[in-house]
Amino acid sequence: MMSRRLSGLQKEVLSLYRTLLREAQKKDTAEDVMAYCRKEFRKKSLDIPNKDFRTIEHNIRSGHKFVKLMKMPGFRFASGSK
Repeated sequence: MMSRRLSGLQKEVLSLYRTLLREAQKKDTAEDVMAYCRKEFRKKSLDIPNKDFRTIEHNIRSGHKFVKLMKMPGFRFASGSK
């Protein structure tokens, strides 16, 4: 079975998703953070058209900022945030 090739933007989104989940696993509230990440990715994948590159790139930048925030030692995830 041949799989189609992913674009650079698709690879970047998948990489960000994996990074978010890996960082979430390191936290005390891992299940909450992972559930939040999954929910946000699903929601945005349905809300944002595939051709809206500006919005996708903006969300990728926001995701990288969230990864930096999670890496901080005092990070606490409130289950009701956002």
